[in-house]
Amino acid sequence: MIDGFLALYIFMLAAFCGYEIIARVPVILHTPLMSGSNFIHGIVLVGAMIALGHAQTPFEITIGFVGVLLGAGNAAGGYVVTERMLEMFKSSKPGAGKGDQG
Repeated sequence: MIDGFLALYIFMLAAFCGYEIIARVPVILHTPLMSGSNFIHGIVLVGAMIALGHAQTPFEITIGFVGVLLGAGNAAGGYVVTERMLEMFKSSKPGAGKGDQG
């Protein structure tokens, strides 16, 4: 029973810390932060797949499958959002590029 409370405590602490850290990030740093967090989402996905691989009961398999599904969606969505944010910084002029003087 203690292990469950400890896991819940760690989860709540991580959620609170994550919210506080992200809330204080300036707008200009969101794109680099999103790119870095995509790496973390990949690690979460690998962890979910490992947990699913060790699942034995139908309940554990269901929870593991949902974890893999959500982790994959989170990682893929992060890359899509990063790509869209980076598109905002590209020039809209067709002739504007590197080396242009005017």
